[in-house]
Amino acid sequence: MEAVVAILGLLFVLFVAAGVFVTVKAAQAAKRGVDRTVAQARRTVEDTSLRARQYTQPGVTGELAQLRLSLRTSMRATQEVLRTGSQEDASLSESLSLFERLSAHGHELDDELRRLEREPDRATIAARLPDLRERTERITHSAESLRWAARDRARKFADDDLAALSDQIDVEAGALRHWTREPVAEPSGSSARETAGEWPADAAAAAPGGGTRPGTGADAAGGRASRGPAGEQPAGDQTPAITAKDPRTQPSYPWQKAPRTEGTPP
Repeated sequence: MEAVVAILGLLFVLFVAAGVFVTVKAAQAAKRGVDRTVAQARRTVEDTSLRARQYTQPGVTGELAQLRLSLRTSMRATQEVLRTGSQEDASLSESLSLFERLSAHGHELDDELRRLEREPDRATIAARLPDLRERTERITHSAESLRWAARDRARKFADDDLAALSDQIDVEAGALRHWTREPVAEPSGSSARETAGEWPADAAAAAPGGGTRPGTGADAAGGRASRGPAGEQPAGDQTPAITAKDPRTQPSYPWQKAPRTEGTPP
């Protein structure tokens, strides 16, 4: 009984621990989702305000807003391309590492530009603008190089795959069109005889004009039936055999040669 109670207690503890673990994980996932939503909303609001200052506040403030907006847009686009491509192409992991290092310089520059927006000394900001513009162009150029290289690599793989697929489809299409004619079966029976120019049994018996051909049809069948093996007549048939006439009893004519007999010289 004590063992059963211990097992039940252990199962209860395991169930409670599993519930707590699942609850913590769900809370963390929800917190990350909320943080991503808040960060995205904050970025959207900030980008909108930067565009507004770029067009509504000319001079140093507008140029600082333009530099920040150009930097943020380029870095965000490169980050999206590299992270999406690295899930399918492991070779982009090194490029992603380089981008992380570049992002550190980008964040540093963005923070500096944000502080300068609140700087009241506009003359000092104007003196530093060429250096800030050069740093922004270098970072954005490096980010664009990584982004377009990743896109070109993905497009090259897609083109190679499409070319290989097209070759396979061409081979399959050629195989489908490679048919051969089936040999025509020779006709059998009466059709074969008609093809060879022979008469069918029932047609051969009928002569033109409604008569019958000699030796065919019923006459031929009757003749075969009347004769036995080796020319012998059936027992019920008493027709006498026809004997040849004696040449000596035949009348002779003056123009007729005498019949030759054995022993007569030619």
